[in-house]
Parts: sequence; C-alpha cells; structure tokens
Amino acid sequence: MNPYPYPPRPYRPAPPPRPTVEVHRLHWATAPLRSLNIVVVYFVLIGMWLLLDTSGDDWFTLQPARVLLFLLVTLPVALVAGLVGVWAWWSVRFWIDGDDLVVDTGAVRSRIRRIPLSRMQGVDVSSPLLGRLLGLAEVRLELAGGSSAEITLRYLGGRRAQALRAELVALAAGLPGHTPEAPERPFCRVGFGALFTSLVLRIPVLLSFALFVALVVFGIVVKELAVLGVAIPIMLGLCREVIAPLVMYARFRSSISPDGIRLRFGLLESRLQTVPPGRIQALRVVEPWMWRYFGWARVDMTVAGYGGERQALSSTLLPVGPREAAFALVSEVFPGVSLEGVALTPAKSRWRARDAAGITREAFLSRRGRFCRTWDVVDFARAQSVRLTSSPVQRLLGLGTVQVDVPPGPVQVAAVDWDVARARDLVDETVSRARPARARSGSLERWAG
Repeated sequence: MNPYPYPPRPYRPAPPPRPTVEVHRLHWATAPLRSLNIVVVYFVLIGMWLLLDTSGDDWFTLQPARVLLFLLVTLPVALVAGLVGVWAWWSVRFWIDGDDLVVDTGAVRSRIRRIPLSRMQGVDVSSPLLGRLLGLAEVRLELAGGSSAEITLRYLGGRRAQALRAELVALAAGLPGHTPEAPERPFCRVGFGALFTSLVLRIPVLLSFALFVALVVFGIVVKELAVLGVAIPIMLGLCREVIAPLVMYARFRSSISPDGIRLRFGLLESRLQTVPPGRIQALRVVEPWMWRYFGWARVDMTVAGYGGERQALSSTLLPVGPREAAFALVSEVFPGVSLEGVALTPAKSRWRARDAAGITREAFLSRRGRFCRTWDVVDFARAQSVRLTSSPVQRLLGLGTVQVDVPPGPVQVAAVDWDVARARDLVDETVSRARPARARSGSLERWAG
C-alpha cells in the first residue's frame, strides 16, 4: 500500500551539465578609441569654430570668452563620448560554442548572432595605423549573404587576434580549436618599386597624367586659373588609381599553407588575409600591354559570398608579379590546371582573332584581348550554370557565346563568337564534365573543401 497520496514519479536522470564556454570581451582600449573618434568629429565640425574667431583677419587669436564657451561645450561632449565608448566596449561579448562563433551585442537589449564556422568565407586580421601603435588589431569574418554579412571584432590585442584567427580557421576545417597554426611556405613578394612602376605603366594613367601636365602648363602660360577646375579632378583620379593601391598593397607577401593562401599587405593599415582555395570560384590573370616587357601579370579572384565593396577590396590575389608566378598561383588554387599547357581553340570572328577558349579535365578557360590580355579560369566544380547566347548580329553570322556563370565578381568566363554548332558541343561537354567534377570535389561545407 502506497503511504503517499500521490503516485511516485518515475526516475529521470539529471541532464548532463552543459560544457562551460569562455566568454571574451574586446580589448579595454576599444572604449577610449571609440570616445576619441567622437571627440575628433566634434572638434572638426563644431569645436574648432567655437574656439577660433573667423570674423576677423587673425584666426589664431584666442579670446577668453571663446575659450570659456569652448570648454563649457567640450566637457559635456567629452563626458558623453566617454560613456558611449565604455558602453560600446561593455556591450560586445563573444565566445565559441562547438563549431559556432557566438557574438552578443547590446547591454540592455541583447542581440545574439550565431555564425556557423563551416560557412565562413574568409577571416582577416587588420591593424590600422593607430592600432599598430597601440598593439591592437581587428578580426573580420567574411560571410556569405551580401555586402553586410560580415562580423568585425574591433579591437583585440595583437596576439589574441592571431590566436583567435588560428582557432577559427581550425574549427572551420573540422579540426580541434587548439590545433596549432598550420605552417606556411613563402610564395611571392612584391617590391615597392615594382608595385609603383606597375601602377604607373598603364595607358589610362599615363594619358591622364599627360593631360594634367598639359592643363597646368596651359594655365601657367595664359595665366588662367580656370583650368584648375579640370586639372584638380584629374589629379584626384590619379591619386585614386595610383596612390591608394600603392598604400594598400605595399609590402605585399603571399604564402601557401594547408588552410589556404595567406596574403600580407598594407603600408598604413597592415592586413593578414586568409583565402581558402575551396571558396575561390574563378580566377583572372591580367597582362596589360606595357607590363609584358617586364613579364608581369596580375591575378584577380571571385570569392563566394563576397559582394559590393567587400568584393572590390578582397578580389586581388596578386597585385603584380612575374608571369610564371601568376600561372603557378592558378595551379595552386585549381590543382591540375596549367594555362600554358592547354590547347585553346580560337574564335571564328576575324576581329577576335586573339580570343580563344578551351577546356581541360578540371576547368574551363578563356583568353581574350589584344592590348590587355586576360585569362579567365573557372573550375568545373565551382560552375553554377552554362549558357549559350546569341545576339541579332551573331545570329546573322552564325555565331554564339558560351557563358559559364559564377558568383558576381571581377571574373566573367566566356567564349565569345564561336560557331553555333561548336558552341553547342562546348556547352554539352562542359555540362558533362561538371557533374563528375562536383562528385570528386565532395561537399564544400568545410573550409578549403
């Protein structure tokens, strides 16, 4: 007889304790740096005009009344900036839970993002100039899903950022997080002189510079300042085309490692970019006409998931280098593909006599351009679709274009102006080779898969 008024409950073992995770915060210097940004913006937009008297001829005369007004306004702004900086630092936490990176933002209203590391497209470690002086760095995760799909942890200590990058790469590859960083093999180094010369020796740059000099000389001779309205935009364009890439890609070095291709570059902002070969969809080797005398070439890439500004900033695999190094880099990314050993079929059109295309067991290749020669390569396992198009003019001439579709990016692989019958055969053969290539490549869920 049961002495209790209720039947006994069935025995249920206690659930196993959940493994504890180590929660991390950003470096404490993030707070003063955020506050400093606000103070600088305030001083440039408002504070400088409060302090200086712009009504007279002497701007640098400090009046006691203006100094007092400046202090009365600046102190509350500095206090608010300090609170905002501390709030921005305190509200960000992150930890690794299994194969996911979890980022919690917000102190009052929590916003948690869980990022599967198997979907990670790239991981970069960059150090701006001020961060390098303070020993800080930021870790940026590139994710699929548009131009806003990225996670930036700004700022971490330099060693902590490197350790986090190695841990994320190991987990994304299906390895334990404590796996040591994979060794690397130096591949190519770009000197400052070669980079500057390659940026200058381009026909648009030389023509723009010649036009700028002609305008300046004309303005001096005729004593007409109105030519500056045209010369200054040209000068700004030259800075954008020469100075900006020079600062960005200075001290460029590339290395090959099991977890991908590691790129180190940057003069003011030092950056370490890890490019997984399994995420590279297509490659382009560019040989401008004036570079061929030196035997130089550039390598661009299309990476899955990158879009918008991220694609433009992360699409250069080699800014300039020997032609042999560029071709070897293609073989490193797509094993078994050799640009020099492929028999290409020329286009039928006479005005495209230099254009040609061909296929190998692993990839589809096309070459075009008379003055600026470009090689486009896409691995069959990365091809998304194949199209045969023909414009009205091409239909009259019995020609067609075979387009191999890849994600949006700088590389567009196409065989232009082929005979329609041969183009159909090329489409069928491309489709037949893509199926076994995808089967051999297996799943691309893992990093460098």
